[in-house]
Amino acid sequence: MLLRIHRSAENREVVGICDRELVGKTLNEGPVSISITSAFFGDTPASEEEIRRALDTSDNITMFGERCITLAIEHGAIDRESCKFVEGIPYATIIRL
Repeated sequence: MLLRIHRSAENREVVGICDRELVGKTLNEGPVSISITSAFFGDTPASEEEIRRALDTSDNITMFGERCITLAIEHGAIDRESCKFVEGIPYATIIRL
């Protein structure tokens, strides 16, 4: 899995987490087209512990892929019902205000 942490203008964390094999793909379904890029999700592998830490502390998280979604569910950050799917790939967003 990949993890990249960005800082917003308000110094809040915006995090991208995805399964490594999805980087470089564009997922299309109906009017939805999502490009999964290394510019947002990074290209450096992250440990499960690093991802759990981001799930606990980050303000805005976007995640794509079965492995990272399963980890987020097992960690209690999301539930399966909150996930959406595009081309059969699960994704979720967490926004903390």
